[in-house]
Amino acid sequence: MIPERLVRFRLRTVLSLVATIIAVAVTLEVIWIARHVLTWILIALFLALALNPAVDWFQRHGLKRRGAAAATTFLLALAFLSLIGFLFIPTLVNQVNDFVQKLPDYVQDITHGRGRLGFLETKYHLEERIRDAIKQGGATKVLGLSGAAISVAKGVITIVVGTITIAFMTFFMLLEGPAWVERGYGLMPPRSQERWRKVGYEIYRTVGGYVTGNLLISLIAGTLTTVVLLALGVPFAVALGVIVAILDLIPLAGATIAAIIIGTVAFLHSITAGIVVVIFFIVAGAFI
Repeated sequence: MIPERLVRFRLRTVLSLVATIIAVAVTLEVIWIARHVLTWILIALFLALALNPAVDWFQRHGLKRRGAAAATTFLLALAFLSLIGFLFIPTLVNQVNDFVQKLPDYVQDITHGRGRLGFLETKYHLEERIRDAIKQGGATKVLGLSGAAISVAKGVITIVVGTITIAFMTFFMLLEGPAWVERGYGLMPPRSQERWRKVGYEIYRTVGGYVTGNLLISLIAGTLTTVVLLALGVPFAVALGVIVAILDLIPLAGATIAAIIIGTVAFLHSITAGIVVVIFFIVAGAFI
């Protein structure tokens, strides 16, 4: 007969375990509540890392003061973004308006089983399904209109506030970043400061290079996509190119999602355009 073993836990051990669980739960809750702010900080940090080489370059070529070099870099970045907006936003707005105006035609084709999306009605009886859903739950249940206006308004406000906050944090990180890093090194033991400076420099160079390269690749991907779609005559080429540039910033899955969206739109335009776009994304994925 195997003797029974009695395992005893000290009260201090139990209390420590409970306190740790509570601390982890509270930390996760705080992170969830502050997720937007934390996201803005990370975006500002990555942008500052991408722009900091330009600040260093200006400091080596005449603008000795950190403030002047940071302000020059920040203003040039804003001017570049404004130029892109001036060149592309009017076309983007026009294409979005054209798409909205053509929505009734798309809906009519679907309800009558015509066009490339007509199979939704002929095969899946989409119109009948929507009517049944409206009878059972109303348009609010079908389209998710409950609180939609409030959600859109909150989303727009969040985007505006986030953009302004990210811009200010990016500038202040460019301006004060090196001083903050030096204060951090100063808190370490003198004998280990040199080693941590090397580690910090390697991290800065790696992350900064990744961010700069990722932004450049996204810009190239969006531009090439726009050119290909324009050559194929696919509508909304500029808007779709912007979508590709934005989604390409998402690691791993972003390029795949962009390829699916753009490929679908291209196939709706023509089979040839769809095949060419799919080949383009396969080739671009191999080289970019």
